[in-house]
Amino acid sequence: MAKDFPEKLFYKIGEVSKTTRIEPYVLRYWESEFPFLHPRKNKAGQRVYLSKDIDTVLKIKKMLYEEGYTIAGVKKKFSAEPVAEVDNKFYNKIIKKVKKDLKDILNMLSRLDKKVGN
Repeated sequence: MAKDFPEKLFYKIGEVSKTTRIEPYVLRYWESEFPFLHPRKNKAGQRVYLSKDIDTVLKIKKMLYEEGYTIAGVKKKFSAEPVAEVDNKFYNKIIKKVKKDLKDILNMLSRLDKKVGN
């Protein structure tokens, strides 16, 4: 992923736009053109990009603006590439955070139990 991105789990479209220098309307257009670029939406309906989505945006940008591909050419190139493996790094971060949160909750409950039990 881009080196100037802070390490986070999710990025809003404005953050992606600012760092990649791609306008939000272009990112939304690319979503409609490229089925492999499909950021999730949160409960409020805002797009949330994962690091793999940002990598895809940067690849598309390079292909269109530097390598001279057309939109059809980018689609063809991506359809010819093997499907990327699941981003294990991303899921490992989530699992670590959930484990830490659960341990914190367990510790709080344990302290509470000691107070109530006495």
